[in-house]
Amino acid sequence: MTAFEKYDDGLVSERLTEGSSGKPLRICLLGYRSHPYCGGQGVYIHYLSKALVAAGHKVDVISGEPYPVLDERVRLIKMPGLNLFEAESHIRALRWRHLRSWADFSEWWQMATGGFGEPYSFGRRVVHYLRKHRDEYDIVHDNQSLCSGLLELQRMGVPVLATIHHPITRDRRIALEAAPTWGYRLLVRRWHSFLKMQKRVARRLHHITTVSRCSFEDIRRDFSVEPEQLRLIYNGIDTDVFRPLEGVTKVPGRIITTASADQPLKGLRYLLEAVAGLRAAHPRVSLRVIGKLNPDGPTQKLLDELQLGDCASFVSGISTEQLVEEYNMAEVAVAPSLYEGFGLPAGEAMACGVPIVSSDGGALPEVVGDAGMIVPAGKSAALRDALERLFDEPATRERLAAAGRERIDNSFCWRLAAQQVVGYYREIIAVTQSGGVHAANEPIAGGAQ
Repeated sequence: MTAFEKYDDGLVSERLTEGSSGKPLRICLLGYRSHPYCGGQGVYIHYLSKALVAAGHKVDVISGEPYPVLDERVRLIKMPGLNLFEAESHIRALRWRHLRSWADFSEWWQMATGGFGEPYSFGRRVVHYLRKHRDEYDIVHDNQSLCSGLLELQRMGVPVLATIHHPITRDRRIALEAAPTWGYRLLVRRWHSFLKMQKRVARRLHHITTVSRCSFEDIRRDFSVEPEQLRLIYNGIDTDVFRPLEGVTKVPGRIITTASADQPLKGLRYLLEAVAGLRAAHPRVSLRVIGKLNPDGPTQKLLDELQLGDCASFVSGISTEQLVEEYNMAEVAVAPSLYEGFGLPAGEAMACGVPIVSSDGGALPEVVGDAGMIVPAGKSAALRDALERLFDEPATRERLAAAGRERIDNSFCWRLAAQQVVGYYREIIAVTQSGGVHAANEPIAGGAQ
């Protein structure tokens, strides 16, 4: 029996609404970088904040650069850092004024020495701001930064909650396995040195939420977090936005995937190998990757090696409306990741009525369930065989397309996620005001079964 199963008593309907009634809350969401095109963290901030204001609550988002795209009812409080990823040279980006701020200097120094200091520095800036504005909020909800500042807010008596989508130990492990040299492995370890802070913060935070059963177990194990600190609340999919579109013509043989091209975790290599093996039987096959291609990176080298330059295309920075159209033009979607803490792109594709082939990496089977084809992670041949079957069987594509949309409609929506989050907020506020330490008792088991 897993730790999750031990604490999951199967109560769903009653637990979903427990504590969700009452006066509107003043909520502060934190995101150290929250642009929706930077990854799942930005998507989470966008849709959760939208669902919370739709439920009648007041929501402010404090974010570092790149800033989020938010509903007009949500206030954005910009907390700029050095934004070194956009600097022409992060070494030369240091200015004299940065020496007067430990947050600024630390962020620069970490980057200059191969580390990643944004979460820590963002936390220092947030604490400085909330010392002056803490009375404006009923609760502060962090999105994955797990910065030291959260412990300071907790010591100040501020009700604090952190969402961990998945422990970045997984990313580090896979990156180390893929590292070609010992020198590159040293760089990977240095970059992920922020994990020491995140582990320490996670162990000491009283209240944490995560987005899948898989992440629940991984956080408990990798971060040494007690099950009582954790609450499971599934992500949602905006099914009003991500939906089948009328009048959009399918591109014959089109496969779509969302992947950061050079991140081993996303498993794009295995999909490219599968597509290369598929071309003999299906010469019209093409791959559309929602992600940015580095012309000097390993993915470009693999494209050249597999001679896929004429059938693989990459697009990034597109609007949500364009993304929905891209999904609707595809005949099949693929989620090839070696690990996902939830798998928003898989859910979005299913909501658009696109049949999906998914790996069994991380929480993807929790999202896909029996509404898609699931293959072992990291197996190019298995991906190729599943894709070939779908291209050969139009009836199977149609059945999975309908099943995927129905599954997302019935099991994953932001309204339900926001309702569960607010119920947890009220529990945290009550126990913080009473001076106690909260124990989650049971994780909420909404969403997929």
